[in-house]
Amino acid sequence: MKRKRCEMEEATKEKKITMIGSAVEELSVLSIAKTTIVTTETEATTNIINLPLKPLLSFCRLIIQVLDKIGPTMAVLRQDIDQNIKRLEEMWESDPIVYSNLVEIMRKEANEGSSKKPTSCSRAALWLTRAMDFTLALLQRLVKDMSQNMEQAVEESYNLTIKPWHGWISCAAFKVALKLVPNNNTFINVLAGKDESHQMVQDDIRSLISLLIPLLSQLHSILELYEVHKLKSS
Repeated sequence: MKRKRCEMEEATKEKKITMIGSAVEELSVLSIAKTTIVTTETEATTNIINLPLKPLLSFCRLIIQVLDKIGPTMAVLRQDIDQNIKRLEEMWESDPIVYSNLVEIMRKEANEGSSKKPTSCSRAALWLTRAMDFTLALLQRLVKDMSQNMEQAVEESYNLTIKPWHGWISCAAFKVALKLVPNNNTFINVLAGKDESHQMVQDDIRSLISLLIPLLSQLHSILELYEVHKLKSS
């Protein structure tokens, strides 16, 4: 029994070294750490989820790794994610106890009237959420049909989640870079771990999707509560 348990633990460790497996682990940690709080920012008292900042940002870093595998097409979005992570980290570093969660940061900026400024942490959280929206849309397309055209999947995911909020320059740059997207098989192979089949990657992606959907629902509720959910790129 003990030997079998050790073998299972070793198998789990092997699985977690994959990119998708690591993302599932980070989201699992975040899910456990979440707490429900009561806020009275609006006329009616509302229950929202208090999201710990550090595990959220750790997951966003893993999104960057996934986007890297798509190639130069995601360069602008990747850079944007990195900058927004750093902005939120700087706020956290200013007072790790007070700003240990996203809601406290957004409440502070709402009270100061700075939520909609170009360099606000609220805006950073908004664009990180949109990057996660894109990631979710892309993964959902891939898991539905692992053989579909990768360029089409990326373009459709972008059009659905980010394009409505981008300016024409960013949209044009994305359109040009879209031709550099790798084929489907290449992308799946780089996501896979050692000796991991496409079916195993597909199972990992499904696990990630199941955790990402409720997280994004909670993030959008927070963004809407503080009235930053419709901001476009500055």
